[in-house]
Amino acid sequence: MAKGILGRKVGMTQVFDEAGKMIPVTVISVEPNVVLQKKSVENDGYFAVQLGFMNKRANIINKPLAGHFAKSEATPKRYVKEIRLSGMEEYEVGQEVKCDIFTAGDYVDVTGTSKGKGYAGVIKRHNQHTSFNTHGSKYHRGVGSMGVIAPNRIRKGKNMPGRMGHDTVTIQNLAVVRADAEKNILLVKGNVPGPNKSLVVVKNATKK
Repeated sequence: MAKGILGRKVGMTQVFDEAGKMIPVTVISVEPNVVLQKKSVENDGYFAVQLGFMNKRANIINKPLAGHFAKSEATPKRYVKEIRLSGMEEYEVGQEVKCDIFTAGDYVDVTGTSKGKGYAGVIKRHNQHTSFNTHGSKYHRGVGSMGVIAPNRIRKGKNMPGRMGHDTVTIQNLAVVRADAEKNILLVKGNVPGPNKSLVVVKNATKK
């Protein structure tokens, strides 16, 4: 059965296994999620569960959102996101989803928004080489050749300077080291995308 939960990246640390081997882990704060809505093929054309994560002040939300949260008898949530899941009969509107749906040894896919780097050149953005740094050269970090003469235009897909980062990134097959339901913390081996305090979506691995 597919399962998933919303969390917030806290940062990285390290733990040691029984053999004394150091394991780098990312700490994900996973407060209990609330099922706000269930979507079905009959009504919406697909199966999905809408989850709410982290409380939000009631006086800063509009009336449509307030009515939406009232249907599930949940407090207003800061993050609302759909997760496509199978086996929706196990979820009910208003139900709390905690991190204990995962156990140590499970493999998960973590999706987040990568760090934004702003406007970047081709050296940083596409890992291209610099030009010669010898005397007389006045072209060091430029784009380089734009292509052949024949088309009289720049072909689509040419690596160019532009906005770098702030993309949706998924890292697959990360092992769950620890799932602490009392402290609402999930320890995942390795790094996950995004800066600290950013929203991440944790789902069970699709390729394991």
